[in-house]
Amino acid sequence: MTLSADAQAALDSFEHCASWEQRARLLMQWGQRLPELSDADKTDANRVHGCESQVWLVSELKDGHWQFAASSDARLIRGLVALLLARVNGLSSEALHAVDLPDWFNQLGLSRQLSPSRSNGLNAVLQRMRELSA
Repeated sequence: MTLSADAQAALDSFEHCASWEQRARLLMQWGQRLPELSDADKTDANRVHGCESQVWLVSELKDGHWQFAASSDARLIRGLVALLLARVNGLSSEALHAVDLPDWFNQLGLSRQLSPSRSNGLNAVLQRMRELSA
């Protein structure tokens, strides 16, 4: 499967990190680039349940391809969600359902740093994306 330009950029930027500190800094930078959702989008209907942190997710289907926007109140989660969006934005419903989340974060070199609760939260976000695209 070919990666989008954003996903490839994420892989390229993380492959040069030699330490967890560098990855953590880069993760925060990705989170800062995430456009802020409007207060109107931060509703209970858009909230992803199953995350310890608050995460909101909105979606739009454009020409058969999904575009997601998300936000979180936690800086680290914002970064992880930004990297998830880099991987899934622009995918068709079929491709979205085929995304292997553990493999993606493993490629980025971040899987060891994902606590079970963070991993469950990201899975909840991906699951919500799949529900929206069904």
